[in-house]
Amino acid sequence: MRTVTGVIDAGSQGLLVAPDDPRSRRRMEDERFLTGRGRYVDDVPATGHLFLAVHRSPHAHADILAIDTRDADSMPGVRGIYTGRDLLADDIGTLPCLMNIPSLERPLVVPKHYPLAVDRVRHVGDAVAFVVADTPEQARDAAEMIAVDYDIRDSVTDLAHALDPDAPQIWEEAPGNLAFHYRKGDFAAGEKALAEAAHVVECELVNNRIVAAAIEPRVAIGYWDEAADRYRLEASVAGVHALRFELAEHVMRVPSDRVDVVCPDVGGGFGMKNIVYPEYAMLLWAAKRHRQPVRWMAERVEEFTSGVHGRDNITRARLALDADGRITCLWAETIANLGAYVSSLGPSASTTAPTPAMGGLYQVPIIVMDVRGAFTNTAPVDAYRGAGKPEANYIIERMIDVAARRIGMDPIELRRRNFISQFPYRNANGALIDSGTFADNLERALRLADHAGFAARKAEAASRGKRRGFGVACFLETARGLPGEDAWLRIAPDGRIDAAVGTQSNGQGHETSFAQLVADRLGIPVEQVRLVQGDTRTVPSGGGHGGARSLHMGGTALVLAVDAFIEKAKEAAARLLQTTPGQVSYANGVFSCPGDAAGLERHIDIAGMAAALPRQGDGPLLEAHARNPSDLVTFPNGCHIAEVEVDPETGEVKIIRYLAVDDYGRLLNPLLTEGQLQGGIAQGIGQALMEASVYDSETGQLISASFTDYAMPRCDDLPNFDIFFAEVPTASNPIGAKGVGQAGCIAAPQTIINAVVDALADLGIDTIDMPATPQRVWQAIRQAEAARAHV
Repeated sequence: MRTVTGVIDAGSQGLLVAPDDPRSRRRMEDERFLTGRGRYVDDVPATGHLFLAVHRSPHAHADILAIDTRDADSMPGVRGIYTGRDLLADDIGTLPCLMNIPSLERPLVVPKHYPLAVDRVRHVGDAVAFVVADTPEQARDAAEMIAVDYDIRDSVTDLAHALDPDAPQIWEEAPGNLAFHYRKGDFAAGEKALAEAAHVVECELVNNRIVAAAIEPRVAIGYWDEAADRYRLEASVAGVHALRFELAEHVMRVPSDRVDVVCPDVGGGFGMKNIVYPEYAMLLWAAKRHRQPVRWMAERVEEFTSGVHGRDNITRARLALDADGRITCLWAETIANLGAYVSSLGPSASTTAPTPAMGGLYQVPIIVMDVRGAFTNTAPVDAYRGAGKPEANYIIERMIDVAARRIGMDPIELRRRNFISQFPYRNANGALIDSGTFADNLERALRLADHAGFAARKAEAASRGKRRGFGVACFLETARGLPGEDAWLRIAPDGRIDAAVGTQSNGQGHETSFAQLVADRLGIPVEQVRLVQGDTRTVPSGGGHGGARSLHMGGTALVLAVDAFIEKAKEAAARLLQTTPGQVSYANGVFSCPGDAAGLERHIDIAGMAAALPRQGDGPLLEAHARNPSDLVTFPNGCHIAEVEVDPETGEVKIIRYLAVDDYGRLLNPLLTEGQLQGGIAQGIGQALMEASVYDSETGQLISASFTDYAMPRCDDLPNFDIFFAEVPTASNPIGAKGVGQAGCIAAPQTIINAVVDALADLGIDTIDMPATPQRVWQAIRQAEAARAHV
């Protein structure tokens, strides 16, 4: 896959190709990854460790009548078999959801989610019992021998019917399977706008359920230190501090300072590793009980059946427009799937997370949201890359395309008429968008994609029996996550600068980008800076990764910590140079003071300070801390274009070209920005064309429970990418960065679907659900042709 990358001067139409941009430094961490020196949780030596395996429910909904462990108990290597009753006896708590979602009628319903099901299972893959054994094979073999007597109940896995009056009841405390009812907007004004509009366009939009499918599955090791009376969890996660609090205070029921959480290298997360999982509690409890470390790694089928899923909602949207094609109201009624349990961040993905992004880049004076959260007998749904922002952008971008075709207008022209053009702009849901060149980015993208030449390319494709489509879509991300972030700068005994921050890399290249940021600010070689992250023992607090918050929140904290470090180091340098701090200046790693009577300037560099400062055990020689208290949101944005060819005989969709003109504010490392965008686009293409987590509506079984049945995009499914950056710095942080972690995943689905629909538009097709698989596209073509023949 070839990628063309460029940086556009936001103040002109010029294009600056940037392969030699000095900011585009290759990732320093890649050397150890490529030479096998990465350290993931499963690389921790298993000497003296026990292994855990989980027995999971084969049924979507059933009462547990009895659990027989006799045959499993007698198997070789088994140290113990435990059920929910054992954990309850030790006062192990429930998995928390700490979201505060405004809800009509009654508050958000959060049923008790024990680490092991006690009386009833509520989805295929629900944990029922676990085995601790000497080897992973012995643990798995014993787990398979556990016999459970179930009384099977009716189940509901189809979101469209979860709130039906006759749907099977999943939780007594949630009548009708309704977990919450969230509303946002001026409903009276919305009804008036719909009534007075020249055009009202209505469409049902499905955001399909998907699996995160990180390369590294969930994996963790539980430790118990009897002498210190404390737990330690080493796990592949996206943030250690929030997880420690939730796991300690709510599940293990001990103070947070008695639990350490450590995260080494992570092989992908995409949101599904941001939360507390039942296995973490099992591991810590078992480690204490057996006085040995206990480890577990999910098999791929466990990831599919018991790891959280993403997306999964159905929206009935209405778009009101005046006679000139200007949008007057967006009305969206959504049913959002929560799965069988309320996961840590799950309710926000369809409510508070999409709210500020609703309406996208357009002047939409009235936005109305009505969201009902539904329980189903499926794996819990939680944050997946973008968490609500992809869904919000999909609604407005698809509705603009549908509306344009139904009122006889060019979709590109309809966008032009409605772009936000004056900044700052406060949208109808209260988000204050500070900057952007939305209309310019569209025009740049059209020019770079040779929109003027598309008609000829479409005709050439038709001569080969193919249908060619040109899809345009824009996006607005709201990068935020948890407010506030801390950072520390330390002189280590080896003379290097340790930069500690509470965010967490899941493969984004933080060891390089954060080192670049600190090194540039200090004026020292980037190799002299070492990132410290992912350990509650060395990083006291932090917000972790999520919401594309790492650079603008953690990076700003590091910038503030650098400033604090220089001032504190001046005091230490003054003592070493026998002068006062006010006489010390700093530049490029060297502290200096004016000359003595002989005119000789005195100076000392950071390495010299490391050698001269007194040592206190293994701790840092000098440390400075800063907190970034900001809760400001940044707004990455852009315009994406896809060209596709559809084979009308097979329904196959082939992406011919994919182009993006995006604004992520000031770029720290364009090469890493490009990599983040590539990955996000690939995931968005996967959702648009092939990925779908599907349950059987009769049995509740997960049909797509492995990569045999769940399609992931491969290299030959992806086109060459043409990526261009328009740098429009934001004033919301001193770096000027807006964030890129989720953008590709937010933009790609509607871009691809718009292109597919454009290829089929002359058949009267203006909408098609994701994933646009060959079967679904072929059926849409056949149905359209049959309808025409009937007329």
